Amino acid sequence: MKYIRRTILSLLLVAIWFTMCSPGAGETYARNVYPYVSAVLSRFSSIFFFSVGDCLIYGSIGSLLVYVVCAVAGRCSWKKLAERIVEYLLWVYVWFYMAWGLNYFRQDFFTRTQLSHVAYSAEAFRSFLSAYTDSLNVSFVPVEEIDKVVVAEESEKGYRKIVGRFGLVAPAGYLHPKPMLLPSLMSKVGVLEYMGPFFTEYNLNPELLPVQYPFTYAHEMAHVLGISSEAEANLYGFLVCSRSEVAEIRFSAYFALLPYVLSNAYQLLPEEEFNQWKETISPEVKDVYNRKVVYWQAMYSPFIGEIQSAAYNWFLKGNNIPSGRKNYSEVVALLMALKNASGEI
Repeated sequence: MKYIRRTILSLLLVAIWFTMCSPGAGETYARNVYPYVSAVLSRFSSIFFFSVGDCLIYGSIGSLLVYVVCAVAGRCSWKKLAERIVEYLLWVYVWFYMAWGLNYFRQDFFTRTQLSHVAYSAEAFRSFLSAYTDSLNVSFVPVEEIDKVVVAEESEKGYRKIVGRFGLVAPAGYLHPKPMLLPSLMSKVGVLEYMGPFFTEYNLNPELLPVQYPFTYAHEMAHVLGISSEAEANLYGFLVCSRSEVAEIRFSAYFALLPYVLSNAYQLLPEEEFNQWKETISPEVKDVYNRKVVYWQAMYSPFIGEIQSAAYNWFLKGNNIPSGRKNYSEVVALLMALKNASGEI
């Protein structure tokens, strides 16, 4: 039995590594395999109100620690322990990539959508910046509370309009977000949401501000629908929320992009022009942004936050996202390409 199990494991590892080396194979997985795998896993996990994937991760860590304690106590050999741990971790590796992770190796956004990459020019960026800032200011509404049922309905409706154009899996009505099992810890490391790949779940931090909730919800749904790139998830989250008929959801879209636009503007504009541009952002928007920063900084722990940031940066770079965490800000380049092709923003 052991040899059969390990033979199957070896064949699956070879299949995964082959797919990683071929964007065509990755795209085939994303369009023809992942929809069925995710349907089974998400249908199962939707039965539970808690994150099944979180339970798997924390349970696995606990089990591995128990094995180590048994080895220290002399109840099993270190060699046997090492064999079990290595095989178990390889099965987890296979599960991660077969269940969702191979979406990292599909064709890139521009190949898949046949949009042309817009080379940076001062004129093009300033045009984008002006249009974005006007829309941000016009979209402002106070968001003291948010109807999560309406957000779910608007997100599903919005995604159904764009799935064909961008090669996404169609959203299922039974999909729903799960609360994180350890939200306080996640807030300390600056994590607002994450996609649970083992059971196709999306987990949201219950401490999210109402103004952040719609965009964060739509961003994570993009991951569930087969998108691994953070920039793309930001793009689709923005498109879905900015086209909503609900004013609070529309503002959430433009507000969520502000940190990435600020980052790009700071890098690309002369200092004086950058400071002049910041003055064009309405006082109401600035106030909401500053209060958001203070809110999360009060919970953030720099020490463990930096460890998590470095680990996730390494993880992204190891999974076909060369820019690592900077990938989030690359949504601006995608929006500029979309604006150049169709005038959308």
